[in-house]
Amino acid sequence: LEMSTRNITRFWEWGRKIVCVGRNYAEHAKELKNELPTEPVLFLKPPTAYVREGSPIVVPHYSSNLHHEVELGVVVGKAGREIPQISAMEHVAGYALCLDMTARDAQDKCKAKGLPWTLAKAFDTSCPVSDFIPKERIPDPAGVELWLKVNAETRQRGSTAQMIFSVPYLISYISRVMALEEGDLILTGTPKGVGAVREHDELQ
Repeated sequence: LEMSTRNITRFWEWGRKIVCVGRNYAEHAKELKNELPTEPVLFLKPPTAYVREGSPIVVPHYSSNLHHEVELGVVVGKAGREIPQISAMEHVAGYALCLDMTARDAQDKCKAKGLPWTLAKAFDTSCPVSDFIPKERIPDPAGVELWLKVNAETRQRGSTAQMIFSVPYLISYISRVMALEEGDLILTGTPKGVGAVREHDELQ
């Protein structure tokens, strides 16, 4: 299949959905006192969640406890549905380092009531993304070191080797729920060490 003329390296300008995976690192599930999942926990962010590295993150007016979650993002380069795990990586164009900004207070309220996490996860600027990283630069997505500094202090550090569900597994699983399209972004979960950010904090 031909790649279209849309520029995949600027996927945030035209990609239609952000599919996020929750609780994909055992240590992070434990720190939030969640059960370990037997299948991926999925939620969505709208394209208005995108914000580019270097731009401000807006704190939602209803939250006073905004948390950072650093994640490896997988950029879809070839559409598909019901994708077999064995060929899943053929659908990957590249990667981006991403943040899943989370209004933890809103999420706790939603969880307590058994409601969806939309207020906590889908607000504008809730998905900061780095520049596009071509697939060739990350030959094995299961060996990526992730870290996040807040005001130059390391807050999160982990490796994608600690993921419960691998990138090919996630692509296959998600594509059996909804079609994956070119320009879609998959957020693959965060390692432990999540915490609050405050106004004027700088995230690196």
